[in-house]
Amino acid sequence: MQISRRDMMLGLAATGIVLAGPAWAGSHISRGWAFGSFWRLVTADAQMARVAKSVVDAVVDDVTHSMSPYEPTSELSRFNTASTSDWLSMSGPSCTVVAEALRIATISKGAFDPTVGPLVARFGFGPIQGAVGRYDDIDVAPSTIRKRVPGLTLDLCGIAKGYALDRVVAGLSQAGIEDALIEIGGEVRALGMHPNGRAWKIGIADPLSNGAGVQRVVKPGILALATSGHAVNGVRAPVNISHIINPQSGRPAQMTLASVSVLAASGMEADALATALCAHGARAGIDLAERLGISALFVTDGSEAPLEVMTGGFDTHVEV
Repeated sequence: MQISRRDMMLGLAATGIVLAGPAWAGSHISRGWAFGSFWRLVTADAQMARVAKSVVDAVVDDVTHSMSPYEPTSELSRFNTASTSDWLSMSGPSCTVVAEALRIATISKGAFDPTVGPLVARFGFGPIQGAVGRYDDIDVAPSTIRKRVPGLTLDLCGIAKGYALDRVVAGLSQAGIEDALIEIGGEVRALGMHPNGRAWKIGIADPLSNGAGVQRVVKPGILALATSGHAVNGVRAPVNISHIINPQSGRPAQMTLASVSVLAASGMEADALATALCAHGARAGIDLAERLGISALFVTDGSEAPLEVMTGGFDTHVEV
């Protein structure tokens, strides 16, 4: 299946997501930058879009100042540079995200590990310096966090976008916006219906296509959709290097798994699970998704697993 150049310009498929439908028919699309990527918002009209944009900008600004490792004064950076194993005061949002990150790390048995930042930096993809540790050396309470090893750090890049997405959806609802679609860097959630009265449809980009190919079109309903892959920040050269690190091997994830898309109840969960499955690789990632009942779409190069595998009822959301 191919989409038009206009689809591609609006879809910016490097994130793994394309607005299907076509999304622009009878709707208003706005966009902006967030977390080193961008956000897109589809609403019924320009007036609604202005209200929604103020919600998005406020959330992105708050999450950046709390959880960005690129902001030297963020809560996360202050935690990472603190040479202590004492409990440190943290905001409610930061504690919420860390608690969910640790939950996903536990159920995935370390396939997702928020202490992986120094390994990411070692391969040239992040700013976090510190000791290499494990997620079970981090403790979190409602307003405080501690690291049992003073040099340990936290990297929330694999979950913070999903949290921001959930915050935006809640903010849009509070602002009285009943129908909207929001994407933040490849993580998507929908409210209500498309302005023309149909269900929202999202195209998942074909990660193996050199053009504007679409792997599948899905109807996420009330679920969050997150896609993780190597195309955005990975380096393809004589030796391919992914920005996604496998915490268990301590090395970049194998690129035999081109992308993973996950449907989950929250953006946080979808974001972290997609990262975990992609880090785990094709065969081990599929096994993990089947064990945990994760609704996922795997697209591989065919060397270790079939070119496409769906788990956990993902196929029930597939339109095309």
